Amino acid sequence: MLIYRTETGWELDAGDGRIAAPPQTGGRLTTREDLYEYLVRLAGEGAAGPGNPALRAPIEEQEVWAAGVTYFRSRTARMAESAASGGMSFYDRVYNAERPELFFKSTPHRVAAPGEPVRIRQDSKWNVPEPELTLLVSPGGRILGYTVGNDMSSRDIEGENPLYLPQAKVYDRSCALGPGILIPAEPLAPSTAIHIEIRRGGASVFAEGTTLAEMKRRPADLVEYLFRDNSFPNGCFLLTGTGVVPPNSFTLASGDEIAISIDGIGTLTNPVA
Repeated sequence: MLIYRTETGWELDAGDGRIAAPPQTGGRLTTREDLYEYLVRLAGEGAAGPGNPALRAPIEEQEVWAAGVTYFRSRTARMAESAASGGMSFYDRVYNAERPELFFKSTPHRVAAPGEPVRIRQDSKWNVPEPELTLLVSPGGRILGYTVGNDMSSRDIEGENPLYLPQAKVYDRSCALGPGILIPAEPLAPSTAIHIEIRRGGASVFAEGTTLAEMKRRPADLVEYLFRDNSFPNGCFLLTGTGVVPPNSFTLASGDEIAISIDGIGTLTNPVA
């Protein structure tokens, strides 16, 4: 089942078209610990939807966090970009460490919806998107669902000094989520594919993919570490890292279009401002 946040409220697509979700007690749908069971009951009622209104980012009041260096490709890229600053060993160490790299990524007002522009920093010259499976996690630490995430990154800023990571990662429209959230009965299979394409002037300038099987860390383990000594009364979203990195010669430009697809969830498309 997929849920979509629209300008008129939440809608559910259980395979037979969208139906409207009624307003929730407390105003939140995606913090329900029983979200899957609730949506199964809602699908059985079959109330008609309002006709596919415009999509919003599928986030309510959650914080957005991210995990880094969870794929070997990301480890290699981070080591290369930080070689001049002497920080390359940090990324090799965290890739092999028990404790994952976790960092704050975004508040809801900074998140771009499907079709809305993402941004590149004005003080950066080397910028890339990072296509990532993103977890919807309940206040109790339960993985409720999955969406597509774009973790925009300023590689030159992070490469200059690893302590600049927040500046390289956290700014207005540095994150996009959508188009909807998959609420499955079972966790996603390791064979689930993630694909990104970047188009410039109507032509493809970069396209590549990976699968969840390439991720070194288990999503459940990332959530367990995130919830250690941390509370999330509204739940959270957790981007799980990227296994696709454009070549060092590539940087995003204003007017580019980024399309990220994940099997079973859909395609998140955003222009670059």
